[in-house]
Amino acid sequence: QVQPVESGGGSVQAGGSLRLSCRASVRTSYCMGWFRQGPGKEREGVAAIYLGGEYYADSVKGRFTISQDYAKNTVYLQMNSLKPEDTAMYYCAADYAGSGCRRWAEPPQYNYWGQGTQVTVSS
Repeated sequence: QVQPVESGGGSVQAGGSLRLSCRASVRTSYCMGWFRQGPGKEREGVAAIYLGGEYYADSVKGRFTISQDYAKNTVYLQMNSLKPEDTAMYYCAADYAGSGCRRWAEPPQYNYWGQGTQVTVSS
């Protein structure tokens, strides 16, 4: 299996957009998630995709969209209307064990993690 590798982070002003990419082994049956961790905060689940279904944290619903491209083995996180509170290191995570995605927002759901990409949103 491919270790997830994130890209696409950067600095943007509030209201702006960024698209994060995650190169990984992408299959419909794999639960793929995005997490973030801000300074002094716990890692939190942002979004996940599994069997064609999408899952989002309440804090990002309507602003973020997760998608995947099987041909490119890539999972994306489109982030619009960014806020300063979205500032964090963003991590891509994969569950290659095919154990479902019921606990998508919990780190133990996943067995492979990327190194993270920094997103900074200024006011």
